[in-house]
Amino acid sequence: MQANDESVVYDELLKLINTNRMAAGERMPSENELAETYQVPRMTVRKAYQQLENRGYVMSVKGKGRFLKEESRPIKLHLSGSESFTDKMIAAGYDLRTEVFQSGEHPHPARADYFSGPAYNISRLRLINDEPIAIHHSFLNMEMFPTIQEDAASISSMFSYYRACGYSNFENGKSLLSIQFPTADEQKRLHCSGVVPLIKLESSTIDGDSGNVLEYTHILYRGDKFTYELDH
Repeated sequence: MQANDESVVYDELLKLINTNRMAAGERMPSENELAETYQVPRMTVRKAYQQLENRGYVMSVKGKGRFLKEESRPIKLHLSGSESFTDKMIAAGYDLRTEVFQSGEHPHPARADYFSGPAYNISRLRLINDEPIAIHHSFLNMEMFPTIQEDAASISSMFSYYRACGYSNFENGKSLLSIQFPTADEQKRLHCSGVVPLIKLESSTIDGDSGNVLEYTHILYRGDKFTYELDH
């Protein structure tokens, strides 16, 4: 192997994981095995494994080796559609939990071109099997939800809240998809290192009857925890 040996070993290990050729909890190949297979120094293999550990794919058990973590299996996520994240995860059989860590009125949404006027921000940490995997920042149009300040503490699913407020015909507004790396605060909340990419999705939900924007959403998904499906 040549100059990028560490990257090649890392890529091969990641392919081994993502193609389901190993079961969760199964012992990963040893450093000696991989060093012999790829004809590289053990230190090269160790560095590749350190990357996988930093990104949450494997765990080390002293004296026993490295093992594939249960939660390392990518979660399939459809990035658009008329279903909430909560509904999608529950339908897929995941144990989803939500923690609200910030809420309050904003003079305008983070992206004022989605709607004008005051917005109410609700920021939530999403956890699957008690592992943090996403941060959702929701900015609700207060003109459409006049009782949001009283209701905010009891909201678990935004789409369920829409329906409770009499909105049932939803449409997707424009969406923006980008990649960023986590801030120190986001690393702390998501239990990840600064090298883990975050998929940033900005979008809006529109009331199909009136054409008014109900909500602007800014979501940060851990890029190492999902595979993403898009509409054709």
